[in-house]
Amino acid sequence: MYLKYFYDSSLAQASYMVACQATGEAAVIDPARNIEDYLKIAREQGFHIVATVETHIHADFVSGVTELARRTGATIYHSLEGNENGGYEWDNALPVQGVRDQDIIRLGNVQLKALHTPGHTPEHMAYELIDGATADKPMGVFTGDFVFVGDVGRPDLLEKSVGVAGSAEEGARQMFASLQKFKKYADYVQIWPGHGAGSACGKALGAVPTSTVGYERLFNPAFQPTEEAAFVEFLLDGQPEPPAYFAKMKEVNKTGMTPLSKVPYSVEMQLAGDGVAELANDKQTIVIDTRSIQAFATGSIPKTINLPYPDMFAEWLGRLADYEKSIYLIAEPYQFAHLRKIMLSMGMDNLQGFFSTSVIDSASKLLTYETQSPSEVDKKRKHDHIQVVDVRYTDEWDEAHIPNAKHIPLPELAERTDELTPDKPVAVHCRSGKRSAIASSILINQGFDVINVKGGFINWENENLETTKA
Repeated sequence: MYLKYFYDSSLAQASYMVACQATGEAAVIDPARNIEDYLKIAREQGFHIVATVETHIHADFVSGVTELARRTGATIYHSLEGNENGGYEWDNALPVQGVRDQDIIRLGNVQLKALHTPGHTPEHMAYELIDGATADKPMGVFTGDFVFVGDVGRPDLLEKSVGVAGSAEEGARQMFASLQKFKKYADYVQIWPGHGAGSACGKALGAVPTSTVGYERLFNPAFQPTEEAAFVEFLLDGQPEPPAYFAKMKEVNKTGMTPLSKVPYSVEMQLAGDGVAELANDKQTIVIDTRSIQAFATGSIPKTINLPYPDMFAEWLGRLADYEKSIYLIAEPYQFAHLRKIMLSMGMDNLQGFFSTSVIDSASKLLTYETQSPSEVDKKRKHDHIQVVDVRYTDEWDEAHIPNAKHIPLPELAERTDELTPDKPVAVHCRSGKRSAIASSILINQGFDVINVKGGFINWENENLETTKA
């Protein structure tokens, strides 16, 4: 048997290839949209990809199952549980095989046994892996978004991202029942999850790529409640706000995304800085500057938004960008290919082109903002020389915040700047100074005099400055 792990750190997304070395038959579980890595490994190992397996309708990346099926002729295996046809509406021309609980997908001596594990989604399937050449018991389980290292899948996405009322609590109850069955596995059974740390599909995912049932039974907080009511309360409490793009991903993964062969390749554009400024001023266009926080603060083309690559680009692209508008990126040329890959993985086929960071030098006008320490900002705050804006999430604000600050979560900022005093400087902060850098780029484009609070609320508290609670 052959098993290969693939990981996209930009989206904290894991996929797997499993194959029977005797027959050369291979399957890919939860493939990403860009399938070249799978094809490369299959060629190197002499495998034929005959199956592409979906654990559920994904919310955080474009599934590559249809791409793989078109390129290799592999059969798509997807759940028939939970909803009619599992909720899928794929092209009938594709080779598709529906899967029910306990069904088995065979790859020579290797078996993938379907396990209906609702909770994260109604249709969710995990897949038990048995190497039939040497054993009759499972080596491990591909858990998708059911069980993670240190966490389990959140049950509230259908309610928060798609608007299915009441589905969060129902999903939590289903998750409790699914876990009770899962706990019956032997301690040695391995867990191969669909995501790692940084994913918004749970609230506390671990960074370790794999675990075992025995380890999670002992140390995973979600495994500890023994009563359904306590588990439901635990699971629903403290779930992060889902990115806006999750709703779009749920939609496109029901039907399958446009084949990559039909997506135009984005190239470097040849415009001077003022031409980029004119482009960015178009209401149907977004120009994203991927340079560092420090570089953007010292000079940026008007109307461009700062999403620093790599640290913040993928997460905040999904929370702030628009699928209907044309998107252009300012970046280093060597970064173009990976940035395009990230955008395609999020279904953003509306990327029109790139500009090299050298375009900044040719602009006749650049915008800037200051960065100041919490102590400096606090002095100005006490003398009413500034207005303080907190762009953290509501749960962070509720724990503690700066007195008299204005709370506007970052995803809402662009639409709520009319709540601020136009001629009064704005000191903006988040937890660490990163989200507030994005906020600063939004605010300077709307004419505000902006100060980014260095180190954010962490430094504010470290300097023992005044805070209050809701």
